[in-house]
Amino acid sequence: MIGIERRFSDDTRLIDLTVGDLKELITSLISKIKQIEEKRYVYGLQGLADLLHCTKRHASKIKSSGILDEAIKQRGRTIVIDHDLALELFGKQN
Repeated sequence: MIGIERRFSDDTRLIDLTVGDLKELITSLISKIKQIEEKRYVYGLQGLADLLHCTKRHASKIKSSGILDEAIKQRGRTIVIDHDLALELFGKQN
Protein backbone atom coordinates (compact mmCIF):
# COMPACT_ATOMS: atom_id res chain seq x y z
CA MET A 1 0.00 0.00 0.00
CA ILE A 2 1.30 3.42 -0.94
CA GLY A 3 0.19 5.70 1.91
CA ILE A 4 -3.49 5.43 1.10
CA GLU A 5 -5.59 6.03 4.19
CA ARG A 6 -8.24 3.36 4.45
CA ARG A 7 -11.54 3.87 6.13
CA PHE A 8 -13.49 0.87 7.18
CA SER A 9 -17.24 0.51 7.24
CA ASP A 10 -19.28 -2.11 9.01
CA ASP A 11 -19.34 -4.06 5.74
CA THR A 12 -15.54 -4.47 5.54
CA ARG A 13 -14.59 -8.10 5.79
CA LEU A 14 -12.11 -9.09 8.47
CA ILE A 15 -10.00 -10.91 5.90
CA ASP A 16 -9.48 -7.62 4.00
CA LEU A 17 -7.72 -5.98 6.97
CA THR A 18 -3.96 -5.96 7.36
CA VAL A 19 -2.35 -6.87 10.68
CA GLY A 20 -1.74 -3.18 11.40
CA ASP A 21 -5.34 -2.29 10.62
CA LEU A 22 -6.57 -5.06 12.91
CA LYS A 23 -4.28 -3.94 15.76
CA GLU A 24 -5.49 -0.37 15.40
CA LEU A 25 -9.11 -1.49 15.44
CA ILE A 26 -8.65 -3.69 18.52
CA THR A 27 -6.76 -1.04 20.52
CA SER A 28 -9.42 1.57 19.77
CA LEU A 29 -12.12 -0.83 21.00
CA ILE A 30 -10.16 -1.73 24.14
CA SER A 31 -9.70 1.94 25.07
CA LYS A 32 -13.46 2.50 24.74
CA ILE A 33 -14.16 -0.47 27.00
CA LYS A 34 -11.70 0.78 29.65
CA GLN A 35 -13.41 4.18 29.70
CA ILE A 36 -16.73 2.50 30.38
CA GLU A 37 -15.35 0.22 33.12
CA GLU A 38 -13.63 2.98 35.09
CA LYS A 39 -16.77 4.18 36.88
CA ARG A 40 -16.24 4.11 40.62
CA TYR A 41 -18.94 4.03 43.24
CA VAL A 42 -19.13 4.57 46.99
CA TYR A 43 -21.83 3.03 49.12
CA GLY A 44 -23.84 4.46 52.00
CA LEU A 45 -23.45 7.55 54.11
CA GLN A 46 -20.13 6.31 55.49
CA GLY A 47 -18.81 5.99 51.93
CA LEU A 48 -19.96 9.54 51.16
CA ALA A 49 -18.37 10.78 54.38
CA ASP A 50 -15.08 9.09 53.47
CA LEU A 51 -15.24 10.56 49.95
CA LEU A 52 -15.80 14.12 51.19
CA HIS A 53 -13.55 13.73 54.27
CA CYS A 54 -16.28 14.75 56.68
CA THR A 55 -18.41 13.21 59.42
CA LYS A 56 -21.33 10.90 58.71
CA ARG A 57 -23.72 13.53 60.10
CA HIS A 58 -22.37 16.21 57.74
CA ALA A 59 -22.53 13.77 54.81
CA SER A 60 -26.21 13.20 55.64
CA LYS A 61 -26.82 16.96 55.59
CA ILE A 62 -25.07 17.32 52.23
CA LYS A 63 -27.12 14.44 50.80
CA SER A 64 -30.35 15.96 52.11
CA SER A 65 -29.50 19.39 50.68
CA GLY A 66 -29.91 18.09 47.13
CA ILE A 67 -26.46 19.14 45.91
CA LEU A 68 -25.54 15.59 44.91
CA ASP A 69 -28.95 14.35 43.70
CA GLU A 70 -27.64 13.55 40.19
CA ALA A 71 -24.87 11.36 41.61
CA ILE A 72 -26.98 9.48 44.16
CA LYS A 73 -29.15 6.46 43.48
CA GLN A 74 -31.19 5.23 46.43
CA ARG A 75 -33.57 2.32 46.82
CA GLY A 76 -34.86 1.91 50.34
CA ARG A 77 -31.91 2.12 52.70
CA THR A 78 -29.32 1.28 50.03
CA ILE A 79 -27.39 4.29 48.73
CA VAL A 80 -25.03 4.14 45.73
CA ILE A 81 -23.04 7.25 44.81
CA ASP A 82 -21.11 7.89 41.60
CA HIS A 83 -17.65 8.85 42.91
CA ASP A 84 -16.51 11.17 40.11
CA LEU A 85 -19.88 12.86 39.54
CA ALA A 86 -20.31 13.52 43.27
CA LEU A 87 -16.92 15.23 43.48
CA GLU A 88 -17.68 17.26 40.36
CA LEU A 89 -21.07 18.42 41.67
CA PHE A 90 -19.71 19.16 45.13
CA GLY A 91 -16.86 21.18 43.59
CA LYS A 92 -19.29 23.29 41.55
CA GLN A 93 -21.33 24.09 44.65
CA ASN A 94 -18.41 25.31 46.78
